[in-house]
Amino acid sequence: MKVVAFNGSPKKEGNTYHALKLVTEQLEIQGIETEIVPIGNKGVKGCTACGQCAKNKDEKCILTGDDVNLWIQKMKEADGILLGSPVHYASLGANMKSFLDRAFYVSGANGNLLRHKVGASVVAVRRSGGLPTFNELNNYLTYSEMMIPTSNYWNVIHGTSPGEALQDEEGMQIMRVLGKNMAYLMQLVENGKETVEAPTQEKKIYTNFIR
Repeated sequence: MKVVAFNGSPKKEGNTYHALKLVTEQLEIQGIETEIVPIGNKGVKGCTACGQCAKNKDEKCILTGDDVNLWIQKMKEADGILLGSPVHYASLGANMKSFLDRAFYVSGANGNLLRHKVGASVVAVRRSGGLPTFNELNNYLTYSEMMIPTSNYWNVIHGTSPGEALQDEEGMQIMRVLGKNMAYLMQLVENGKETVEAPTQEKKIYTNFIR
């Protein structure tokens, strides 16, 4: 099994990286392969809501010039997905937001590529805004029928300078516990595939209240 983790921080090895690393270390102990992909330090275009991914259904965003389509395929091929973001103005980092909007739009337009994969979110923050950002990340996971492991608190770690999060003992424990629980859930899913039939996927219903 493999987990791909996306680091949405502009700092390649800042506190978001260390949070992800604490989780992936526990996954690797259980024999799960991991890869941390830095995206916060790269140019990522925002979704233009053109709808071409829904028309083409080729598992791609038509925008070019960045690696979003490569990352989408990494997500498709992985058994588990980790999303990590710093907090910018009590919200997601800009590159992370752009990437997730496009990737999850493409996934949904192509039959929900991420359905029943195990997914989790982690956040690194200096002071405030950790929970709003954590909730934003989880919105993508819950919309996609992904399975979400938990920890013993919300998945937020505190620190300012790169590496400072490693002084947050509770935050470090939160990430360790998350890694253990994620590995456990992935093993349950993998071992249950042959004995428990997955529910039939329902076609998405869209409604609005303007008539």
